[in-house]
Amino acid sequence: MKRRDFVKSVGLCGLQAFVANPLSLLAAEEGGSTAEESGSAAAKLREHVVDHAELLEVNFRWPRFVGKNGRIGDHGQHKKCTVLKLRTHQGAMGWGLSHRNAKEELEEVKGKTLTQLIAPGRGISAGVPKTYDFALHDLMGVVLQKPVYQLLGAQGPKASPVYSGMIYLDELNAGDSKKSIDPVLANCQWDIDYGYRQLKVKIGRSGRWYPHDEGLQKDIEVVKAIHELVAPQGTQLLVDANDVYSLKDTQDFLRGIGDVPLVWVEEPFVENIKEGRLLRKWMNENGFKNTYYADGERQPNHSVCMTLAEENNLDVYLPDINGYGFSAWLELMPKLRSMNTLASPHAWGDRLKTHYIAHLAAGLGNVVTVEGVTCLSDDIDYGNYPIREGRLHVSEAPGFGMTLLTKS
Repeated sequence: MKRRDFVKSVGLCGLQAFVANPLSLLAAEEGGSTAEESGSAAAKLREHVVDHAELLEVNFRWPRFVGKNGRIGDHGQHKKCTVLKLRTHQGAMGWGLSHRNAKEELEEVKGKTLTQLIAPGRGISAGVPKTYDFALHDLMGVVLQKPVYQLLGAQGPKASPVYSGMIYLDELNAGDSKKSIDPVLANCQWDIDYGYRQLKVKIGRSGRWYPHDEGLQKDIEVVKAIHELVAPQGTQLLVDANDVYSLKDTQDFLRGIGDVPLVWVEEPFVENIKEGRLLRKWMNENGFKNTYYADGERQPNHSVCMTLAEENNLDVYLPDINGYGFSAWLELMPKLRSMNTLASPHAWGDRLKTHYIAHLAAGLGNVVTVEGVTCLSDDIDYGNYPIREGRLHVSEAPGFGMTLLTKS
């Protein structure tokens, strides 16, 4: 399993060095003194005191109605999320995805300097609420006039593979009683035309929406049909069962699709050590040695996943970039790298998370692919993150490079 073929990697010692002092890399790139560069950055952050914090609700929409997965009913199309806007007494402003419950924490950062709240490469300080993570990283980048990925060390590629996470059980959408897979294929083509060259296909019809055997067979039929459509267009497939398969279901599905190549199999069942070991062994021995086993997205058992990763049974770890925490990922990534385990933080829901992961990938490396969530919004300018030839290019603008259009 050549997991590192997909990423630009550096040694663990080098990674630890830039996490401890990532501004040293910036100084080297610009011909500056490490000590002077770091001191200058710290001085700039110290000069800014947070004097305003507010939560806003913003609207966004997916380009099409998103239906069911193996576990959850229709997802819809029009959505809202809560963002946090921070401002300093000098007028610098940063913002990011947050949570409505952060209202109870709004006073905790006021009157504090940025050096008390966050540091380049290390993330938010101990005791700072996780709901401030993205906004503080954005604000730090704005103050230092650097994109976030540079403040993380710029050790990864500026353009990462990206997959569409929006291929659901679309034959089951309202009004389609014939269960034709034509809508599924049409949505695949839409995503290819948009620029994706990887598609994650939801499977798991046997869990809730079909009789078991019929649902499993439909999964096989759909994946084969999609492969026939997209392979000539240079597009790869990933599959995600949302924890509704059994080990036997997973093996039967893989037998059923035969020689259809997959980048990964995601969350076939709730992660557990025994079945995780058996699945990886079975895949190695039955033609899927080069297919990754990816897990840990939904309410992950971190200890189980780390054990599987250390044993080289879990190939890609998936905790949500928001739920797990952006700063928490800065600490986790070196551990994964030391176990030769790749990362692909979960992003489903909104495009903000996709762009945050682009910075994590460009900053730290070790991200095999980024989950793309195509969104439109009248409240957000998502910035310059083009998808070209199946790769997501990170923004070079300060902070995360996105603009909040709503007025407080």
